[in-house]
Amino acid sequence: MGSYYDIDAILTDAEKVPCTFNLDLPGLGYLDENPGEDIQANHSTPLPLWLATLLAVQRLPSGTPICQLDLPTSIGGVKEVNALKANPKVVDLRELSAHYYELAARVLELWDEEELVAVLCEVSE
Repeated sequence: MGSYYDIDAILTDAEKVPCTFNLDLPGLGYLDENPGEDIQANHSTPLPLWLATLLAVQRLPSGTPICQLDLPTSIGGVKEVNALKANPKVVDLRELSAHYYELAARVLELWDEEELVAVLCEVSE
């Protein structure tokens, strides 16, 4: 996590990650670019990382989180991870995400992905 004034940290927090909502949210369709509509339970939509993490840690009285964060395909997709394992020099990381390593570091704080950690550590050497 960068400092408050770190532009890379700010841009990383603005990267969108997929989220699946665990309940109906009336009138919040603008989060999914549908103003005035409802968001239905089990609906997946990309949200900025800062908002997605806040919603994922908030719990309903039943203990269920408001939304479930899904691993972004740009970081943990099978095709992307296999390409990094095969030959990391030919993978255009900027095409996957403008701030790939910053986003990967933030994502790996939230998910327990040992294989992905190993691949990214090997690639960064």
